[in-house]
Amino acid sequence: MKFTVNVDCTPEEARAFLGLPDFAPMQQAVLSQMQDQVQKNMNAMDPEGIMKMWMPNAMSGMQAFSELQQSIWQQMTSIANADAPAASSGKKRKG
Repeated sequence: MKFTVNVDCTPEEARAFLGLPDFAPMQQAVLSQMQDQVQKNMNAMDPEGIMKMWMPNAMSGMQAFSELQQSIWQQMTSIANADAPAASSGKKRKG
């Protein structure tokens, strides 16, 4: 034999009926405290400070990219200069 019982109640009513603790007031207090803390910290930071915090290596990354680009151009220039005398004298390079 099978019995089915349907109970229509809210979560708060079920929690009270089963004797479980209600954490809603504590959760509201913690969330309110976190919201106040976040707002206080956001007001203290300027946009540049926020960007530095989120991407601390952005400036050094751009500088590293610039240095890499200069290094590549120097290597290409030195290769082109090394090939220039051989091309002007009519000699072929082996390789």
